[in-house]
Amino acid sequence: MYSEAEITALGMDCLAEKLGVVNMEYFIKVIKRENFDYTKWQRDYFDAKEEEEMREEIKDFCKNHPYKGNGKVL
Repeated sequence: MYSEAEITALGMDCLAEKLGVVNMEYFIKVIKRENFDYTKWQRDYFDAKEEEEMREEIKDFCKNHPYKGNGKVL
């Protein structure tokens, strides 16, 4: 598990890589201004997905991000 500082740094790195620094700052501003509710967003996002669309996205994700065995298997 990451510390708060580590997860913040990783998140900022991801945003900067994908959006660029200027758009990253704009994104953060929008999120803070809107009182963004990630749980509601996630529920709305996934509820709108069709089952087959989810399957394809999961397959693509697994193909592009193979599990490397870093976690515990229960």
